[in-house]
Amino acid sequence: MSTFDVLDPADGSVIGSVPDASVEDAHAALDRAVAAQVGWAATPPRERGEILRRAFEMVTERADEFARTISREMGKPFAEARGEVTYGAEFLRWFSEEAVRIRGSWLAAPGGGSRLLTVKKPVGPCLFVTPWNFPLAMGTRKIGPAIAAGCTMIIKPASATPLTTILLAEVLAEAGLPDGVLQVLTSRSSREVTAALMGDPRLRKISFTGSTGVGKGLVAQSAQNLQRVSMELGGNAPFLVFDDADIDAAVDGAMVAKMRNMGEACTSANRFLVQAGVAREFTEALAGRMADLTLGRGLDEGVDVGPLIDADAVAGVHELVTDAVARGATVVTGGEEPDGNFYQPTVLAGVPADARITREEIFGPVAAVTTFETEEEAVAMANDTEYGLASYLYTADLDRTLRLVESLAFGMVGVNTGLVSNPAAPFGGVKASGFGREGGFEGIEEYLDTTYVGIAAHG
Repeated sequence: MSTFDVLDPADGSVIGSVPDASVEDAHAALDRAVAAQVGWAATPPRERGEILRRAFEMVTERADEFARTISREMGKPFAEARGEVTYGAEFLRWFSEEAVRIRGSWLAAPGGGSRLLTVKKPVGPCLFVTPWNFPLAMGTRKIGPAIAAGCTMIIKPASATPLTTILLAEVLAEAGLPDGVLQVLTSRSSREVTAALMGDPRLRKISFTGSTGVGKGLVAQSAQNLQRVSMELGGNAPFLVFDDADIDAAVDGAMVAKMRNMGEACTSANRFLVQAGVAREFTEALAGRMADLTLGRGLDEGVDVGPLIDADAVAGVHELVTDAVARGATVVTGGEEPDGNFYQPTVLAGVPADARITREEIFGPVAAVTTFETEEEAVAMANDTEYGLASYLYTADLDRTLRLVESLAFGMVGVNTGLVSNPAAPFGGVKASGFGREGGFEGIEEYLDTTYVGIAAHG
């Protein structure tokens, strides 16, 4: 089998090589998943849960090893990579507890004469296509519920960051996961191997995290065999700050919502919508915090901001900044020509509505600030996007909070917080941000089919 190199985005050095799987390899992986499905589905839920629990403990014990791997292959600072390990491991623990709580139902038919029974069953072999920005957490968020539900699976990690997924699969095998239940398919030919797998009716589900454009193509492909689909796609998160907000807390939240993973996150705050009365105070404070951040290689001590994933990503971010400035935005800090794969944290003020940066996902350390006057205007601006993943708001007014929670067209709303992700909560969006939920009580339902049984009642 041929191989391909995995590169450190900080300097382009080779940090490892992995197999470059072919279409034939994909078919062989599905054969193994199908062969393992019946036995795995029949495994007692408690055993499945104990495997996940052991894996949680092993990932936690090896947290530094996972964090170093994450930092080397995708660039985030070690401390932040360590945080991803904690977050990602929690999906294993959460779904270890959900494995034994898969529920059906039993009730008398309203008209009498029969009983209605529902039974939950695993959907069957799954395909997971995961992104490079959270290589551990995006894997455990899909693998955890699939194992708990009794599904076999093939995971195709991003070609930029396969090493973390390989390490995770090794840990799961050590934790007792049987052969064939989880297989890692590393390949530079993502489209070809994915199409080959989805073209086989034995594959029953695909879960994808990535761009909306790719997601739309996968949904179209899934129609051929009517496969179950979960899509966690792009975002354009608004971050609303009202005059009555605690500005210090809002800036703290903005740093979390914007700078998590250098801004390379689908939940990253994309548009900062600030009420006019506090716009200058908020913008200056945010710019000061952004300017104090230190760029460098993720594993180096004292680094706050690592490199972006590759040169194309850097060029795309700088194009958005350049376009905004050309249309009238002001650079408060940053905005300079990039240095290799590093992009200086940047704050733009007075960003006009026609700037590309207001419509497109930035995926970099750039905060675009626009002002508003009224609550109605803020809601209209926030909802003026095809996306609907995450949103954030800062206000001290409870009535306003309740109004906004109901009127913001997003799958997740952070109230006076810049962090919405939690393994115990349902993660997902609406509109062009996709459908389906990961995490929470809802997460395991994505991997279960419902069988209804009608039982005649006698006597």
